[in-house]
Amino acid sequence: MRLAKPRIAPLADGELDADQKELLAPMADRGRVLNIFRTLARAPKAMKGFMGWGNYVMSRRNDLPAREREIVILRTGYLCRSGYEWTQHVPIGKQAGLTDAEVARLKAGPDAPGWSAADAALIRAADELHQDQFITEPTWRALGEHFSDKQRMDVVFTAGQYTQVSMMLNTFGVQLDEGQTLDPDLKAF
Repeated sequence: MRLAKPRIAPLADGELDADQKELLAPMADRGRVLNIFRTLARAPKAMKGFMGWGNYVMSRRNDLPAREREIVILRTGYLCRSGYEWTQHVPIGKQAGLTDAEVARLKAGPDAPGWSAADAALIRAADELHQDQFITEPTWRALGEHFSDKQRMDVVFTAGQYTQVSMMLNTFGVQLDEGQTLDPDLKAF
């Protein structure tokens, strides 16, 4: 985590106005409302737009299979040094089929032994987007050997969305939710 306390505190239930309650109601109905959403609710109009795009990236409308999508999300969160993002998405990645070894190996990057050519291309694309906001021709071709044009577009959409998410989490100082612990490798974040 970059900050030990929030710069923008998450809203408690008693602080929510009508617009904020409406935005958070679907989450509250499913269980708890995460700190990211309690924080973003301070800007309800922005949160509404953010949620529309985020819902696309996390939905089946994103043509990347869930496991591959999570490879891009986790690598992007790791590169952005977002402890919150990493902590939230490791369980999602495991539900999508990533193994503990693959999650750990994501920290080492695309050249770590054990990646398939498709997985290495996804990780390399996330690295290039993070470093230069551009996927090089060799990586684009490597992606094309395994993924459709629409899926390659979704790689860019996914990395872009989670770069934005990481920027917000890091800058606003969103803290882990109750019961979560930070990966020991990420303590320096």
